Amino acid sequence: MEETLPSLKEACPIVFQNLAQFHFDALSSPAFWSYREQALCVQLVDLFCEGIWKRSDEPYLGTAYGIMISYWQAVVNFAMYLLMVAAIVQRKSYRNVGLYWTGSFTMALAVFLLGNVIGKYSSEIQPAFLFNVPYLIIPIWAAKRLFDQPKTCPLPTADQEQNKNLLQRPMDLGLVGFLLLAVIYTLFRGLVVLDCPANSCFDYIYLQEPYLRDPVAYPKIQMLVYLFYVLPYYCISIYALLVPGCTWMGDWALVFAGAIGQAQFSHVAASIHHRTPFPYRIPERDWWFVVLCNVAYAVGPQILAYRCLYKPAFFCSPVSQILKFKKKHTD
Repeated sequence: MEETLPSLKEACPIVFQNLAQFHFDALSSPAFWSYREQALCVQLVDLFCEGIWKRSDEPYLGTAYGIMISYWQAVVNFAMYLLMVAAIVQRKSYRNVGLYWTGSFTMALAVFLLGNVIGKYSSEIQPAFLFNVPYLIIPIWAAKRLFDQPKTCPLPTADQEQNKNLLQRPMDLGLVGFLLLAVIYTLFRGLVVLDCPANSCFDYIYLQEPYLRDPVAYPKIQMLVYLFYVLPYYCISIYALLVPGCTWMGDWALVFAGAIGQAQFSHVAASIHHRTPFPYRIPERDWWFVVLCNVAYAVGPQILAYRCLYKPAFFCSPVSQILKFKKKHTD
């Protein structure tokens, strides 16, 4: 293995030599530094597979959740890094991809770090764990840069779209229905992990989704993040689909689509992975029901983000208001 793997000292000059070819715009972008991080990780992938790093410094990477989050980082996030770098090189906007990545990266890191601190591996945290903490700054900085970038809106059609009621917008009607169900499902699972004494909560956590009891604590943290952050987002999304002119909706739909997509992939895949102890895996009797509910929970926000991205007129400021504002300041 020593002969086939380049050392970190050998890898760093190669990576930085390639990265130095990018222009200043790339140097100041979150995609650039995320790509650098991923390139260095690729040099160590065989070491991770051999388990050397997991056994010595971060044993929680060997859990089912740790493996799934690594898969997501290595495939989905890496693909987004490449898309952003390509857009930077071609001087194109990477705003939408960046917002999706911001949500994905933030959710993964938040649940992973909190689960490590309070889960069964909390007593095995080593100094290497602290290397993860600075990465909390990356999504905050990236989000600020991305939100500051300008976005376009089809103003000529805004008034026409905003004059339609909900029944005239069947896709929005379906999304409102999904969001109402998602609110109930999110609240229910939040109560489940908070040890609600109701019989329905007891039956669900023991008979349908016992993974929520896994002592690694990742699923419990995930449900609490849903309860305190995703639930309010679903509520304001319903408002945005009913009341026109919510200009913030498109950006936050992308952020939460990335966050929920990553979270549900890691949660569902870990709950059926062989490294999850058998008592905590989804029972065969209710396997399809639980998996389909979780998949629907992940797909809904993606459809909502797609709707906001490709048909944003309803969420734009009305043309009449813009003209009135311009006239007022002109006079």
